[in-house]
Amino acid sequence: MTPTGREPRPAETHQGGRAANAGSSSAMESSPCRRVGPVAVHAPASAVTDRKVELDWLRLGIIVAVFLFHTTRFFDPEGWHVKNATVHPWLMVPIAIFTTWAMPLLFVISGAGACLSLRSRGAGRYVRERVLRLFVPLAVGAFTHVAWQVYLERVSHGQFQGSFLEFFPHYFEGLYGYGGNFAYQGLHLWYLEMLFVFSLAFLPLFLWCNTGAGRRGLHGLAAMLSRRGGPLLLAVPIALALALPDSGGFWGGRWWGAWNVPGHACFFAAGFLLASSDEVYQSVRRQYRAAMILAFAVGTPLGAIFIGAPEPTHGSLRSWVFLSAFALVAWSAILAILGGAIDGLRAVRTPFLARASELVLPFYVLHQTVILTVGYPVIRWPLPDVVKWAITALASLLLTAGLCALVRSFKWLRVLFGMKARTAQPAW
Repeated sequence: MTPTGREPRPAETHQGGRAANAGSSSAMESSPCRRVGPVAVHAPASAVTDRKVELDWLRLGIIVAVFLFHTTRFFDPEGWHVKNATVHPWLMVPIAIFTTWAMPLLFVISGAGACLSLRSRGAGRYVRERVLRLFVPLAVGAFTHVAWQVYLERVSHGQFQGSFLEFFPHYFEGLYGYGGNFAYQGLHLWYLEMLFVFSLAFLPLFLWCNTGAGRRGLHGLAAMLSRRGGPLLLAVPIALALALPDSGGFWGGRWWGAWNVPGHACFFAAGFLLASSDEVYQSVRRQYRAAMILAFAVGTPLGAIFIGAPEPTHGSLRSWVFLSAFALVAWSAILAILGGAIDGLRAVRTPFLARASELVLPFYVLHQTVILTVGYPVIRWPLPDVVKWAITALASLLLTAGLCALVRSFKWLRVLFGMKARTAQPAW
């Protein structure tokens, strides 16, 4: 079994298929609303001043963790763009733990952001914002610096000889993952691509939820989910999304950070649902300790049995047991992390958070290109692997932070990297 997932490639892969992330546009903004039962409806802007600051902290923490995770990809036994001569199988344990919940939590945050955004924005403004914050940096990356990543991979694996300028025209020959080079999904930027598609695909449903019938439906669902143990019920559709599609096909393949497309769609929708109801949101806060215990209780034997084992045959009882337990562990871990953040971080507001949150998107967009650029020569130095890792991590962090400061300083760069043209609260 491959616990970490892959880039979306049906053929042999060299990319680990993880990213960082990026949340939906307004998870960090409080939207004007009031509550009728558990369902939010519109109210004057002055009615609400609170922001879900805990989502800011979670997003920032996950992006930093994803950065550190990608610095270890040179050394784990799975394929990636560039690999160290020696790999360390023990890294698969923390990788499996991290990929179980990291990308799903980012999609939950994004779904919550979509809910908050639509309270203060019409559909047209919502779509325009998603194009600017998600599609533009994805397209810019796919046509520029991601080509450098593919070049380093081809050179590292002996698939091309020559300079980057000689390679660049070949970058547009065929699709990456299908025998070609053009990384239409942006490699690590696949998260932006998937989030952009989800944001548009779910828009009619989200708009319907603001109608009379939709509000009544949300009210009934929220009443059920706000009970003791209620939030755990959302693990059921997640498990079905994993187990039903063929694991060898596009929809069922867990090539996207250890998850498939329907699974991430469920997390995105779940985030919207959690943010649509104060009662459900606070229920998550009250029950996060129980969720944490459940995640450890189920996750420990699950990892002991399945880490390093062959992928269960699709449709078999073993596959259903594994994927159902995997979904339960992931969702329990997300509820534990989110509930703990609501309980402990909601009142923590600092100038650092506002500034760092603004730079999270360009940091995410740039970080893997920088890591590969720095790590490509470093892993060839005659040094202990831990020293190689430390040099790569520190140098990449400083260089990425410097590039983000450069992006922040120029209006045209801000737009290309998904930031607002003028300094403002982040919205992605």
